[in-house]
Amino acid sequence: MATDEGILTEGQWKKLELATQNAENLSSSPKSHPLFADLNIKSPTGRKGPVAGIPFRHVRRTHSGKHIRVKKDGAGGKGTWGKLLDTDGDSCIDKNDPNYDSGEEAYDALVDSPVSDPLDDYKKAVVSIIEEYFTTGDVEVAASDLRELGSNEYHPYFTKRLVSMAMDRHNKEKEMASVLLSALYADVILPDQIRDGFIRLLRSVDDLAVDILDAVNVLALFIARAIVDEILPPVFLVRAKKSLPESSKGYEVIVTAEKSYLSAPHHAELVERKWGGSTHTTVEETKKKISEILKEYIENGDTYEACRCIRELGVSFFHHEVVKRALVLAMESQTAESLILKLLDEVAEEGLISSSQMVKGFYRVAESLDDLALDIPSAKKLFDSIVVKAISGGWLDDSFKVTSDLDGGKSSEDKKLRQYKKDTVNIIHEYFLSDDIPELIRSLEDLATPEYNPVFLKKLITLALDRKNREKEMASVLLSSLHIELFSTEDFINGFIMLLESAEDTALDIMDASNELALFLARAVIDDVLAPLNLDEISIKLPPKSTGIETVRLARSLISARHAGERLLRSWGGGTGWIVEDAKDKIMKLLEEYETGGVTSEACQCIRDLGMPFFNHEVVKKALVMAMERQNDRLLKLLEECFGEGLITTNQMTKGFGRVKDSLDDLSLDIPNAKEKFELYAGHAMDNGWILPGFGFSATQ
Repeated sequence: MATDEGILTEGQWKKLELATQNAENLSSSPKSHPLFADLNIKSPTGRKGPVAGIPFRHVRRTHSGKHIRVKKDGAGGKGTWGKLLDTDGDSCIDKNDPNYDSGEEAYDALVDSPVSDPLDDYKKAVVSIIEEYFTTGDVEVAASDLRELGSNEYHPYFTKRLVSMAMDRHNKEKEMASVLLSALYADVILPDQIRDGFIRLLRSVDDLAVDILDAVNVLALFIARAIVDEILPPVFLVRAKKSLPESSKGYEVIVTAEKSYLSAPHHAELVERKWGGSTHTTVEETKKKISEILKEYIENGDTYEACRCIRELGVSFFHHEVVKRALVLAMESQTAESLILKLLDEVAEEGLISSSQMVKGFYRVAESLDDLALDIPSAKKLFDSIVVKAISGGWLDDSFKVTSDLDGGKSSEDKKLRQYKKDTVNIIHEYFLSDDIPELIRSLEDLATPEYNPVFLKKLITLALDRKNREKEMASVLLSSLHIELFSTEDFINGFIMLLESAEDTALDIMDASNELALFLARAVIDDVLAPLNLDEISIKLPPKSTGIETVRLARSLISARHAGERLLRSWGGGTGWIVEDAKDKIMKLLEEYETGGVTSEACQCIRDLGMPFFNHEVVKKALVMAMERQNDRLLKLLEECFGEGLITTNQMTKGFGRVKDSLDDLSLDIPNAKEKFELYAGHAMDNGWILPGFGFSATQ
């Protein structure tokens, strides 16, 4: 074939010349083909070729004698065969053709069939799932559809697509997108996949800004909301900034999230309500709507309208709140009692409020009668009369007993437990206000009822569940301190069993109770309050296929995740979780400074300034390990001084030695004489009364 310079070999030239000479004869044959019809070739030898630089065109004569000029590219005209590789015409395989080959059909089918890309299929499917979710608001259906879709490796795209679609819509859809991500987190979409989805959004925000003018601000708010909802760790901001150019809009998003949303006072509440509410405020809003419905009903007496409004709330799991508030209204106003009883009878008759929700509502009122009696002196008597009417009316289960019967049948032990619960509620409320752990421990010691320690644990976490992240963090920190000072491991196991056995009831009041309980359980393991094996002990004592079993399973998955320790320490948005992590760094620095010649009094002051007496066992642990690593017993003098000043208690000292003892096998890999050193240090501590007498300091024990 000719090159760009139009050069042919001698042999090719001869063939071309021969073809040119016979062109006229070839054109009259139906089997001929104008192979050289459009060749534009220069003669390399100077001889006059058939073309001479001008496109050669055949002039053909048909059988009728008419002249027909061949079309450009040799395609021919009417009555010609067309150009050489002309495949534009329709063709089909004829099974009657003698040259028919059945193999050609399969080949044609293979060539013509479209190639399916799993990612393309996934993208189309998730758009449909998201659109349906924005229409219905049904989180469970969206989660189920995403599970059925499979292709879990593509879930980062789902995160990106959900947020990007919501960014271009109203606040309602933005809020719905945040709620869905929180619901899918860890259960359907892995934490790393949510993180990767937001990374993709940051990298594509320049493109998003073309269609969404405030893309930077909106995406910054989505990221801030994800951090407040604990589906992104706060460290995400630092890592994302390092991976983005400072001139990019993605970098601007991170800065906006940090400065405009996450650094403001009460930022969590502000971010949660930015789009008009969140899952955290839904309960309060629902309570307010219930109160409005009941007050309007008392005014107009329209039972049908009240039932319609209750139905439209769409919170069947929260109907016990309707019952509770209705009963309180009936006790507050004698004129409203008949209307309230009529409404409760009607909702029970229609099946609008289930019998279990009805009983739950009555029990909640019964439990709060002492408080109600402060405002309604005859509250117990009024409640008992309503219970009798409800049972006789058939809309309250007759197994429910009036308060007088319950009180009359109580043993002294039951009354003692009831009083203990009241006292501990006051102690816990005071702790949430003061953050004073030593004072709380003294109060519990004054009660002198260690047999009720599991009850205290249950009450502490139950109260924290219905509060802000600050109180949840305080509860976890308190558990660590109680483990060292007052509670046994068995107390914690029994307390969590009691919590998990009532998880389904707790979920009636606190919508996200199961996930929050899993966080408390996982955090207890990370804080060494429980050992991982203790989760098995807890599971064995729970009913199979219960909410409690599911909560333990979720806790295990949280513990086994990457960077579980760091994440769980910060599970409630920082607070003391951040302080614990920072304290570890500060402890290491002060010990290193002391080990290289620092002053004992200054080191003690630094420990005191940490303000974390419940965490002083970490000082003991790190000091012992450093002394073994560097063969420097000077660090024992620091521990001696801390104990002498009362800075580190016997319990904290024992806890620190115990933690080192538990890790001796690992330490021996780096410190060959670790066990011998530990026995020496533990013996010295025992002789000087630093640790409890029952501590077995032999490394072989």
